[in-house]
Amino acid sequence: MKAALILLLLSPAVASAASQCGPFFLKGENDGLMHINGQTPETQKMTFLKQKDDFDNVMMQWMLPDARVGRWLGLDYVKRNGKAILNVEVVRKNMDEPRQFWTYDCKRVG
Repeated sequence: MKAALILLLLSPAVASAASQCGPFFLKGENDGLMHINGQTPETQKMTFLKQKDDFDNVMMQWMLPDARVGRWLGLDYVKRNGKAILNVEVVRKNMDEPRQFWTYDCKRVG
């Protein structure tokens, strides 16, 4: 069964974790949010893919403004059976713009 939660606080296990996913460094902080390249996301949503509190099977989603491109990034971190990827998409201003989308393998660091 899937359990979807919008979390204000990450569990202690996630708060101490850090991952490198391509050019993106993800680190849980004491404010309960995952920080991406040192920046706090505007939104954070967590969905457990198998059972509640199963952090080996989880999806986390964030919206993050990116000053380099002047656009918002939508980030989806998907971890299944302990292996993680990060999907990143530039949020388009209109549907006629070309889609910019990347997928990165994630490695635990620190």
